[in-house]
Amino acid sequence: MAGPKKIEERKAQILAAAETVFARKGFSEATISDVARQAGVSDATIYEYFASKEELLFTIPGETTRMGTELLEFNLRYIRGAGNKMRGLIYHYLAFYQEHPDYAAVSMLILKQNRKFLETEAYRHVREGYGLFLRVIEEGVQSGEFRADLDKYLVRAAILGAIEHQVTRRALMDKPANLVDLVDPLTDLLLGGLKRPVNPAAMNFKITVEPISSSDD
Repeated sequence: MAGPKKIEERKAQILAAAETVFARKGFSEATISDVARQAGVSDATIYEYFASKEELLFTIPGETTRMGTELLEFNLRYIRGAGNKMRGLIYHYLAFYQEHPDYAAVSMLILKQNRKFLETEAYRHVREGYGLFLRVIEEGVQSGEFRADLDKYLVRAAILGAIEHQVTRRALMDKPANLVDLVDPLTDLLLGGLKRPVNPAAMNFKITVEPISSSDD
């Protein structure tokens, strides 16, 4: 009987294969046999670990997202300022999707369209990652770096919407070629609306009016 380590390695092998197959063929067209061939195992082996093709799909983001969120939480401790933390978050997401195009395709083109995914444990990990945006926005408001009248949920939706739109374009059209190139322009655009306006210091003017003396020629 396989030990825990061997079981986890086999599951990871199957999930990596499923990610590739679903991204290339689409979820509806892909079969368990396709995944088994990609993973180099039998169909029966797949069913030892996953009850259905749908369960296999829903499991793909779970561990990846959990580990990514833990890494982000660790790194954010060492970044000063809410604006810099926001830039770090945006960089993390765009860089990850750039480096994992198959995962990006599965996430944006398949999972986003499946309401059942919202009920899974994997989606809970996804939400925890998205929650980091709310925490950074709250930190910026409390420190005075961001405007006090922000709707943090609307701001998060705008950020994620911008990221997901670009990732979806790349998954469908292979544009833009490098998502990381968007980090600074996207962050700067967003921070322009988030940051509290700086009131110019009041300027005091003292005007002295000299009387005009009339002289006879």
